[in-house]
Amino acid sequence: MPVPVSQMWTVASYVLGQKLAGRKQYPLVLMLEPLFRCNLACAGCGKIQYPAHILKKDLSPEECFRAVDECGAPVVSIPGGEPLMHPEIHKIVEGLVARKKYIYLCTNALLLKEKIHLFTPSKYLTFSVHLDGQREEHDLAVCRDGGYDIAVAAVKEALKRGFRVTTNTTLFDGANPKSVRAFFDEMMDLGIEGMMLSPGYSYDKAPDQKHFLGRARTRRMFRAILSNRKKSWRFNLSPLFSEFLMGKRTYPCTPWGMPTFNVFGWQKPCYLLQDGYAEIFKELLETTEWQNYGTESGNPACANCMVHSGYEASAVNATFSSLGGFLATVKATLFTSYKDKEALRMLDEPQAPVNPLIQIAPNQNAGHTLQETRA
Repeated sequence: MPVPVSQMWTVASYVLGQKLAGRKQYPLVLMLEPLFRCNLACAGCGKIQYPAHILKKDLSPEECFRAVDECGAPVVSIPGGEPLMHPEIHKIVEGLVARKKYIYLCTNALLLKEKIHLFTPSKYLTFSVHLDGQREEHDLAVCRDGGYDIAVAAVKEALKRGFRVTTNTTLFDGANPKSVRAFFDEMMDLGIEGMMLSPGYSYDKAPDQKHFLGRARTRRMFRAILSNRKKSWRFNLSPLFSEFLMGKRTYPCTPWGMPTFNVFGWQKPCYLLQDGYAEIFKELLETTEWQNYGTESGNPACANCMVHSGYEASAVNATFSSLGGFLATVKATLFTSYKDKEALRMLDEPQAPVNPLIQIAPNQNAGHTLQETRA
């Protein structure tokens, strides 16, 4: 199993409890950003484009605990920036473990070997290491030569010490499906618990706006990658979200399913868009005009989004909304390898060579171009 039975039971019982209570909008995973600083300048990320006085800010452990208690979600993802740069990240993790929250500490792992002594192995703590493919592809994505080797060495050290470790992979336009599948083999050989996948999303502040995927290309790429899969591959994502990425299912976005709390407060409407902030979680739920977001809304900012933070909760909700959804999840988990001859053919299509590594400087005025919005 890619996650412990205790975690699956906690999430399942929580979702069923929300269903029985008649709640249509409920959080599944809290995206807790304690800082925006980072020791990388990835071309596809806009976090470090904030002014210097914002990048210096940190959430205190007490602010983090208050947000977690307000939200009530059983799972807390800690992205950034780079969380290991937070001077009290170990205290934040300790407080969340004491609350029996399942934590995914997202890290590029450049500091993991240096900081790992601050943490204690626990079923509640997982290091989610950011790896965007094999060595060349990853180093290109994070704009740092040697980043892959440092991250893999840190993964090995964390596993040796008894920590739960997963990977977090964001795929952009031009990703080589055959290389991605080889990357899966490499990660399984390392012994990690599971792999989380998501297509890239065009942050307004991201320096590189050219390589984000439109929906049609997203489906085609993930069909090639995830069809005809090996039994040895373990994924840390809902099976129905996987089918959504492959174009086998459609879901509306549930932006309240993974709400974001950061140095500005509760971010409206989601992790990826900034349309204001709320002071408390209840205000976020009650004052956000949710009908204005998601592909169905016609909002151009949402047109191409198929990202984990918007649709994983939709897939989990579908699992527990009907007997059919539950049985589809069981079938996909236990019996489906997605045999697909056309997808095999796609793997042999010519691929553009990976470009040389380039460090992209911050650009506050990067343009934004919409791609196709329908398959």
